[in-house]
Amino acid sequence: MKLFKNYLLILVSSLALNTSFSQDSLSTEETYEEEEPKTFSGSRIINGHSVETLGKGFFEMRIEHRFGDVAGTNGGYQNMFGFDVLSDMRIAMEYGVTDKLMLGFGRSKGTGAPYRSLLDGFVKYRVLTQKKGEMPVSMAVIAGSTFTYMKASTDESQVSYFPKVSHRMAYFAQVNIAKHFGDHVSVAVMPTYVHRNYVAANDQNSLFAMGGAVRVKLTDRFALIGEYYYAFHDQYRPNSIYKNSLGIALEWFTFGHNFTINFTNSGGLGETQFIPYTTQSWTKGQFRFGFCVGRKFAFEK
Repeated sequence: MKLFKNYLLILVSSLALNTSFSQDSLSTEETYEEEEPKTFSGSRIINGHSVETLGKGFFEMRIEHRFGDVAGTNGGYQNMFGFDVLSDMRIAMEYGVTDKLMLGFGRSKGTGAPYRSLLDGFVKYRVLTQKKGEMPVSMAVIAGSTFTYMKASTDESQVSYFPKVSHRMAYFAQVNIAKHFGDHVSVAVMPTYVHRNYVAANDQNSLFAMGGAVRVKLTDRFALIGEYYYAFHDQYRPNSIYKNSLGIALEWFTFGHNFTINFTNSGGLGETQFIPYTTQSWTKGQFRFGFCVGRKFAFEK
């Protein structure tokens, strides 16, 4: 419970950032959103990226957190239905270079299966923007990588043995295509390629996944979101161990803040983690509560 209280304090602190920036910054942000209607309200859906990018000159601070299993062998009331367990956490800063180009850097705790202490970075470019009578869909391309600086294992059979520095690296590339139908429903497909330089003997270095998502707008401030990634395995990668990532979420967007409260069977954060390393099953109660707080701001010139 102490861990839960600490992160509740982080949530409250992020709200206090409102007082650190002028009303002019908020007005500029609201104007940007009105000029370019969004298919999704933020740069992420649940686990993965959305088609959206930050506006030019805008920063976003993101705090993402995953607790432990709600039920199953590792959940239940003894672990406060997962609130006593920290599965993963990420803190990141992202920036809109132009209205179409953004980049970001972050640090994750890592789940320990198999990595901890992860640094990540990505670049996203908005290729197409849906416009009535002109362009039927929006599209973005994203590329990113992660690096783990965890202490190497002395056991040569472990993935974390890291014979070379390059074995600490993993990469992903994605084409994100999305479309909104009227004002209330948006859908997206996200073909994604993941490559890890060093994997277990029963795993594959390169992995392709097809993601899909839907967003249903409930009110001007709230929306329901669903997201699913299907990973394609070769004959050496056991389906009995690795599962597909599934998440559902309630989203709340207001005054430069984007809150996402979610449930997902994925423990790790980022495409190089939740696509290849999800091993939990919804049917066994191995899903966990999580949240993301995104705070956008712009420095005055």
